[in-house]
Amino acid sequence: MPMTPVVAIIDTNIVIAGLITGEMGSPPAQILNAMLDGGVLYLMSADLLNEYALVMRRPRLVRLHGLSDEEIDCLLSALVANAIWREPSTSSKAPDSDDDHLWSLLASEAKCLLVTGDKLLIDNPPRNSSVISARSFIDLYQPADNH
Repeated sequence: MPMTPVVAIIDTNIVIAGLITGEMGSPPAQILNAMLDGGVLYLMSADLLNEYALVMRRPRLVRLHGLSDEEIDCLLSALVANAIWREPSTSSKAPDSDDDHLWSLLASEAKCLLVTGDKLLIDNPPRNSSVISARSFIDLYQPADNH
């Protein structure tokens, strides 16, 4: 375990994978559970929260996770309650412009890292920042150990 707790940004694809997986021991499920029980420090912004909400409400994903609008709102409220809120003032360019908000959030906190399943982001991290997979995050920081 690192001496100083790591602060992460958890990409939407990890949250959604954790929500819909049938494998509770999978890295995305472990990360989502750690987010909900305070076992991991993570940043959130209005843009990231909005993305979580929009993706969770996609009809195809609603069929997979089975949550009602009210249950999605409760889940999002719990995620916000445990998050470190940031409103990035800088605009940064990610390899995919749909992810610019993640780069801006990364720039808002020194020594923060992004956890994602997006290979393009993992392979092209911003200067002086880390972008890692869910498996690497679990292997390095083991947030599930806090249960």
